[in-house]
Amino acid sequence: MLKTGILHPQLARVMAELRHMDMLVIGDAGLPIPKGVERVDLGWKPGSPAYLEVLEEMEKYMITEKAIFAKEALTVCPALHEKACNLLPKGIPVEYVSHKELKKMTEEAKAIILTGEFTGYTNVILISGCAY
Repeated sequence: MLKTGILHPQLARVMAELRHMDMLVIGDAGLPIPKGVERVDLGWKPGSPAYLEVLEEMEKYMITEKAIFAKEALTVCPALHEKACNLLPKGIPVEYVSHKELKKMTEEAKAIILTGEFTGYTNVILISGCAY
């Protein structure tokens, strides 16, 4: 039994399988899952776990080389979005696309992690980096 780290078995496996340039999505409770993309559903009640809580934990273990957000996050939930950006590695490129385009991009994701977040536009695509 693990006593630290990612304890959720499906999520731990997904993390271990990430390779350079793989896309991992952290989404709010309402983000649709494209056909064929693995769904890791962590949400168990409204607001839990929170989007920022999941992003913060994932960044402890993942090498992220780029992040992609919906442009709408800048105006709909700017304070929450700023906190999300502050959890990312310093200096990585951050890109903004329309929410519609972000949902289309999730079709190429390795997996989508759904949180219990009930705030709209709290979704991020993380591009996996390389450990060497």
